[in-house]
Amino acid sequence: MKTIKQIILVVLLMSGFTSCFEIDNYDEPKETLQGKIVAKNTGAPIQTQTGSEGIRIKILEYSWSDNPTPYYFNCIQDGTFNNTKIFKGNYNIEPLGAFVPLLIKDASGAIVKDETKTVDINGTTKLTFEVEPFLNIEWVGEPVKNANGTVTAQVKVTRGTDHQDYQKNLTDIYLFVSNNSYAGNNNYISNYSTKETYSGNAGNSVLGATVSITTKALPTDRVFFLRVGARIDVMTDGIQRYNYSTIQSVDLR
Repeated sequence: MKTIKQIILVVLLMSGFTSCFEIDNYDEPKETLQGKIVAKNTGAPIQTQTGSEGIRIKILEYSWSDNPTPYYFNCIQDGTFNNTKIFKGNYNIEPLGAFVPLLIKDASGAIVKDETKTVDINGTTKLTFEVEPFLNIEWVGEPVKNANGTVTAQVKVTRGTDHQDYQKNLTDIYLFVSNNSYAGNNNYISNYSTKETYSGNAGNSVLGATVSITTKALPTDRVFFLRVGARIDVMTDGIQRYNYSTIQSVDLR
């Protein structure tokens, strides 16, 4: 009798395990979401940095719930994104970065602007988002190598939007120096990089003017990568993010 009970128990346990395996036997995510973030007024790609302090893509899947948990992934530094591991379904897509939000609500929670996109993802879905960056950063000429081992860069920083809520004070301009092409606030050499910090509204006087900023002395045995970031006194998604220039390389060998 004891042996029969043991056999029945084993059979029940095996059935339970089999049921679990059947419930969890979903197809792996294999749909693709790709696209780019560009400036609304110029069509130029929005420069960013890699990682969570750059542009993040927030997605909400409405296939199974009206109140889904957000999922995030990051853009690469030229403002493009490519996620090849998405489940088939209906999604709302919203980029978050150093630009005027695409979804704005008033104090009561009512939506006053919604330029997010809701799409069915099945196969490869391509999207382009046009945004208003807080700031535009453009190189003025090429970086100049100085006799003392420093490099001087010239840039012009201008506002990228007329939206009154995002006309905040310029807080800093940073010349990032890196050993690789991923230069930015999360990848730079502090001993060589230079930061100009502004108090109150003092930084606003340099907007639209050509700004010169010089690195600290650099070793003359390698190639360095330079990038300029600037930011205003605004938090997006809980972070004060930089707008960026493109990347320039300087060969000091």
